[in-house]
Amino acid sequence: MKRFFQSTLIFALTLTAIAEEKSLHDLPIHTLEGEAASLGAHKGKVMLVVNVASRCGYTPQYKGLEALYQKFKDQGLVVCGFPCNQFGRQEPGTASEIREFCSTTYNVSFPMYEKVDVKGANQHPIYSALSGKDAPFPGDVRWNFGKFLVSKDGKVLKRFGSSTDPMSKELTAAVEQALN
Repeated sequence: MKRFFQSTLIFALTLTAIAEEKSLHDLPIHTLEGEAASLGAHKGKVMLVVNVASRCGYTPQYKGLEALYQKFKDQGLVVCGFPCNQFGRQEPGTASEIREFCSTTYNVSFPMYEKVDVKGANQHPIYSALSGKDAPFPGDVRWNFGKFLVSKDGKVLKRFGSSTDPMSKELTAAVEQALN
């Protein structure tokens, strides 16, 4: 009986270690077009992960997000947009409608992923890793255009609220520091 408990404990500790080694890069996601993907495509790059919406007072931040992406993409920054309809139903569109809006209105060229829940019972695992109870900056995402700065190795470095402009000194300085 003692051996059984020892084996069970070792097995549980091994599973915990494996789970802890799993990086944000390893979590499955789909592109906006529905293709299976992961943030692993951006391993070795600094990521700014943002929950976005097309009908929000912060929607003009798409312009700043694209400007930030253009300014730093050659140095290793990637902006990752995750549409979310949890806040005031401000992202009701289909994937093709979201893509069309982002392309024609803001010339978005950074990667856009599937519409996800960023909080609650159906929270996507990426957002659990970003803002869950064991995250470096825990707490529910409060509104559209919440931003998480992620290091090249998939660690959350900093969290910015919706009102932080993508081209603000605070955010651009944090990006520059993460890139160096």
